[in-house]
Amino acid sequence: MSSRNIFRFAAKTLMFGLALLLPVFAQTKPAMAQEVSDTIRVHTRVVFMDALVKDKRTGVPISDLKPENFEVFDEGKPRPISYFTREGEVRKPLALILILDLRDDGAGRFLKRLEILEIMAAELAKLSPEDEVAIMAVNFDEDGNRKLLTAFTRDRNQIAAALKQVPALMVSEDEKIRAMINDSGPDTPASDETSDRIKGDKSEANMGAAPSQLEINKPAENPASNQNILSVETYKDPKTGATITRTIMKDGTIASRRESKTGKLTVATGEEYSLYAAAREVSQIATVQRPNSRAAIVWVTDGIIPIILEDRNATADLLVRSNVTFNSLTVGMRTLYKFLLPFAKPVGNWIGMSFSGSAKFLAKQSGGEAVQVSRTSDYARGLSKIIGNLTARYSLGFTLAEEEKDDGRLHNLEIRVKAPDAKGKLRKLEVNSRRGYYMTTVTEKETTASRAQ
Repeated sequence: MSSRNIFRFAAKTLMFGLALLLPVFAQTKPAMAQEVSDTIRVHTRVVFMDALVKDKRTGVPISDLKPENFEVFDEGKPRPISYFTREGEVRKPLALILILDLRDDGAGRFLKRLEILEIMAAELAKLSPEDEVAIMAVNFDEDGNRKLLTAFTRDRNQIAAALKQVPALMVSEDEKIRAMINDSGPDTPASDETSDRIKGDKSEANMGAAPSQLEINKPAENPASNQNILSVETYKDPKTGATITRTIMKDGTIASRRESKTGKLTVATGEEYSLYAAAREVSQIATVQRPNSRAAIVWVTDGIIPIILEDRNATADLLVRSNVTFNSLTVGMRTLYKFLLPFAKPVGNWIGMSFSGSAKFLAKQSGGEAVQVSRTSDYARGLSKIIGNLTARYSLGFTLAEEEKDDGRLHNLEIRVKAPDAKGKLRKLEVNSRRGYYMTTVTEKETTASRAQ
């Protein structure tokens, strides 16, 4: 059959097919998308991680590395690097949350000094214009309250003004009472009229039995009726067998309770803005409010942060899951506390609590820095080191295969770096990065592709 006949046969076949399909087209709407091209949706899931590479001897960040210098291992298996950026290239803006622990027997005894606050403000003023800072004060009174001194802002003057509020927050109870007495004016002698009135008031008050202190402090019989409660989390830790109950309040504070595996030992914390509470709040900010920023916490503390062990581990998981970097500026601890710590550690292990070292633990788990400070100038140096290490990071990423399903567990990551020096010898390097990732849909990026015609 000639080509002309083939063409004629094909034309007749096409016309016959159209005649059969014409009634169908008359009753249904045409699929315009199919007339142009068939469209498919491709789900690209990428795991991103930040890596800080430092010279092991000097601690200075290394900024001249290339993709071939890096190896990424996921559960011990190598992953091809599909995304790579270094310092000096386009980076995510920082969303930095500075949390000041103002306990007057801890970091607060230093943070009430204006010269230290001014040094910190000057260091924060050096951030890039697109970087944001929020400042929060915690534990500045006997109730362990917290106060947001400034929400996220790029205004460096607002940051400095927020830090200047700190000394006023740290007024002792005795000073408050003295101020109230001074404000009330001089004492006036009681007249006969006022004296009789006072006697009458006392007699009326004595008619009813005063409630005992035990009754005043007695907890509510039905905690669920507390209007300040947002939610209650309860789970059993598979490793320790302990049952953990967290009561999350509407103001962001959390009260935790730990019951041992046998049920014979229970330890509880009051409502406080704990490490877990901070990680929970900042993780939500990182994933919802600032998804295109690099979220980081800088906690200023003396190192003493009592926390239930399971809460500490849950805090690390939250930070890793949301890719939030935890950092700490740790001031000098009181001599008495240094003396007591060796005795407190075995007690903490017995009751399931950690009294110190949690800030350093979380920094290591999330790829952050734990910096010790003592002199006034150290605050600038320490803050500069933390910020510099946050901005001097490499950003790496690898793509997950389509058949890799979300298993809900932590996947351990390891980043290895091999880089020769000028003489060809391998440099001794240290890598800081988060310890793993959770395979969830948070990392998915949807793209649209057209099938080739």
